[in-house]
Amino acid sequence: MALPARPDIHQVLAACRGQHHLVVMQAYPDPDAIASAFAHRLLSAWYDIETTLLYTGKISHSQNAALVKLLGLDLTPYTPGLDLAGYAGAVFVDNQGTTSDEIARALEAAGVPALLVVDHHDPQERLKPAYSDIQRVGATATLYAGYLEHGPLELDKAQRDHRAVATALLHGLITDTGGFVRAGAEDFCAARFLSQFRDADLLDQIMHQARPKQAMEVIRQALGNRLVVESFSIAGVGYLRAADRDAIPQAADFLMTEENVHTAIVYGIVIGDDQKETVVGSLRTAKLTLSPDDFLKEVLGRNADGRPYGGGKAAAGGFEVPIGFLSGDHGSDYRDLKWRVFDAQIKHRLLSKIGVEHHPPA
Repeated sequence: MALPARPDIHQVLAACRGQHHLVVMQAYPDPDAIASAFAHRLLSAWYDIETTLLYTGKISHSQNAALVKLLGLDLTPYTPGLDLAGYAGAVFVDNQGTTSDEIARALEAAGVPALLVVDHHDPQERLKPAYSDIQRVGATATLYAGYLEHGPLELDKAQRDHRAVATALLHGLITDTGGFVRAGAEDFCAARFLSQFRDADLLDQIMHQARPKQAMEVIRQALGNRLVVESFSIAGVGYLRAADRDAIPQAADFLMTEENVHTAIVYGIVIGDDQKETVVGSLRTAKLTLSPDDFLKEVLGRNADGRPYGGGKAAAGGFEVPIGFLSGDHGSDYRDLKWRVFDAQIKHRLLSKIGVEHHPPA
């Protein structure tokens, strides 16, 4: 029997009473992912389902760190060798396994099935979950607001956990829609519902965190290195620590504020704690006819397993290209040479897609 494309999540959870689920966020989770995982935990508890909220990377953006700290969220960083036995299923929120591939592979190896995907990005075809709810709305938080509004669990502003979930979801909705600039009717309806239960002072604290010095430095590099052609602003920012990875999308957001720019793409080489290196990039666009998902998949292609290096949603996208064999620091000359090669290759691919001839420096 074919499973419904958009299941009643309450029926799905009711059939899983007493189980223990993993709730998987993408690497370096953003406010929408964190809030959606938090909301899924609240819903699961209603059905006596225990949950572990799992992610890879770091919680590095100042607003994300504030969100986790002020709400007292218990998030578990994934480490290789983590014992996955005992989990009845995995729920992927705000991602479809492409940006949580390390966890997805570990779950597959351990035989833990993908139970549910809840996401607002374009379909990625990485997982084969039993159920999926993938909708083109402004944020995954919008979907969870709907689950809360139309389910048996009634939010009560007098309960701290309920206020915290509503506040987190509203924050995720605000950030993923660019302050409601990219919001649709469903997102405004979700905001109306959540606003009844949110903690306004707490939301203000979360949203008004100072931008770290290193993020300002990455923005400065993006401004100095940007190449503006055909209303695209393209900038490479060199090497970054894993802890500063969130500065890349912040820089892309900043480049979008320049006059006559409709699309900004910022990328750099991120050095992980294990010294593995990955080209990481973010795309932001105000051009209605440009699909970030299609654009990045066409520009960057797929890996040997057939999985795309990039993808996205309306108005935003991201990409990761592992450097693999060339990873490692063999001195400043080697690092500089490696950066020039990757910078030139990415610019060449982007400019070819745009239709602009590119001549890398000799």
